[in-house]
Amino acid sequence: MNRRDFLSKAFFLVAGNFLGLNTFFSKAIACDISRRRHQSRPLIALIIDDIGFSPARTRQFLEIGIPITFSILPRLRDSCLLASEIRNMGHEIMLHQPMEPHSLAIDPGPGALYVGYEANQITTIVEDNISSIPFVAGVNNHMGSLFTEHTDKIGEVLKVVKKRNLFFVDSLTSNHSMAYRTARSLHMVSARRSVFLDNVQEEKAILSQLHKLRRCAVRHGRAIGIGHPHIETAKALRRFVNEFKQPGSFVHVSTLLYS
Repeated sequence: MNRRDFLSKAFFLVAGNFLGLNTFFSKAIACDISRRRHQSRPLIALIIDDIGFSPARTRQFLEIGIPITFSILPRLRDSCLLASEIRNMGHEIMLHQPMEPHSLAIDPGPGALYVGYEANQITTIVEDNISSIPFVAGVNNHMGSLFTEHTDKIGEVLKVVKKRNLFFVDSLTSNHSMAYRTARSLHMVSARRSVFLDNVQEEKAILSQLHKLRRCAVRHGRAIGIGHPHIETAKALRRFVNEFKQPGSFVHVSTLLYS
């Protein structure tokens, strides 16, 4: 409430003491507060990672009826095809940039970044990956539990992302990730993941995580959930949307970041 509104309401409350109108003005103020709270509804952005392997798995999310941001892996056979299809359905696209994990047994896939790479190698790979997928609005990391812990290495990635006027979301695959902190230091439009939805690939467990995401959004005003193109995730999301009954609270990541 600004100073003018405060003085105006104070005047009417004092006047109400003399005219017996306190109840009327109290109700009016309560309605105004309720309206303001409704206008500042909590926002939820959903990211579906690992897009590019299976068109069928991706398509089950396209018509759920809410805005979804799809994060596409680079250099896969169906990456460009799915980007066009997702865009035509009115959804948002990110680059899901592969990065080195701690485990040597896990392959992050084509177009990945490793801590042993020089700055110019990192820049070239990220530039090529962004250019390979049409309609990219932002970037988040695929794996990268090791890579994102190295401030200098993730900094080289973020410089490219910033140069391209894209936003960045830290998937937080490591509790020691420096990605979000580094992005903030570079004055970038950025965020970090609030809740992983489907570490346990069971519909009931995923639904529970979605409700956790909603509580997080209510508490902080906004929240970002990350899931994957699993059949169980799509089923749980449909149930959640039907229960939530507030479709206007779901937004693309860019809407959440720029609002």
